[in-house]
Amino acid sequence: MKIVKVLGSGCANCENTAKLISEAAKAKGVEVKIEKVEDMAQIMAYGVMSTPGVVIDETVVHAGGIPDKAKIDSWL
Repeated sequence: MKIVKVLGSGCANCENTAKLISEAAKAKGVEVKIEKVEDMAQIMAYGVMSTPGVVIDETVVHAGGIPDKAKIDSWL
């Protein structure tokens, strides 16, 4: 199982990013646990300056803007 953290303040882009990752994982049959991280201190600890940010298994894979489907698929 992959642990996916969506970093952000809970804005629409952050919510949409979490939804897209969930849908992509389901379509590929990959088991994921999605956690939303809204605490700015935790977000800054990952070095993410623009949100939404995405962390998979403790590795930052994306920061700023909604990732496209191809990018999400490559993470999974």
